[in-house]
Amino acid sequence: MTHRPHSLMPAAAKAAPRTRQLPLELPSRAGYDIDDFFVSPANERAFAQLMGPGPWPGAKLVLTGPPGSGKTHLARVWAARAGAARLTGRDLRRRADVLTDSAAHRAVLVDDAHRVARHPRAEETLFHLHNMVMAAGGTLLLTAPAPPSRWGLALPDLASRMQACAIATLSAPDDALLSAVLVKLFADRQVAVPPNLIPYLVTRMERSLAAAEGVVALLDRAAMAQARPITRALAADVLSRQD
Repeated sequence: MTHRPHSLMPAAAKAAPRTRQLPLELPSRAGYDIDDFFVSPANERAFAQLMGPGPWPGAKLVLTGPPGSGKTHLARVWAARAGAARLTGRDLRRRADVLTDSAAHRAVLVDDAHRVARHPRAEETLFHLHNMVMAAGGTLLLTAPAPPSRWGLALPDLASRMQACAIATLSAPDDALLSAVLVKLFADRQVAVPPNLIPYLVTRMERSLAAAEGVVALLDRAAMAQARPITRALAADVLSRQD
């Protein structure tokens, strides 16, 4: 499917969801495909930087943004398109084979790269990984809540290389993005909801994609437990108990 950055609704969410008939909690799908990524003013510039046709300056980029802004999702969209090896900052702290495993890939993603800070062996591993990818003419994407200058890196050579990375920044989700994500999450669970529910939730929930997942799961469980449809009244009742 061709992605349309102006549209907040992927094809999977355009079909009318089916109302669940059985009182069981069906598994929901956590999608990391490009068709599951919603582009809005909160993320369109970062999306264009990562997915655009041109190379990044120096072939390396750090994707930043607050928790719940969609860093991991967008990074995995890029990794799938680039055929990238996927690592985390914790992997660099715990695994001795990350360099060997990544050597076959010309593109590498390190999610939560800031977690290497103040772990000498992990910082050294990221330093060697960076140099290996650059020497191979590859591409390196790292994600973190803040730019490298705020990671607290102790290894000077690593700090200088990270601070030379281009930066792409995601903002906290805006109303349009949260609304689209809520619609998609309910559709994934095959739950039909009234139109007035979505704006009601958007104005009362934490502004993060993780919070959207939590609210949808909470309402789904409550509806099944009480054998009620998910409505604004149910949401008001459930959310009042969370305060």
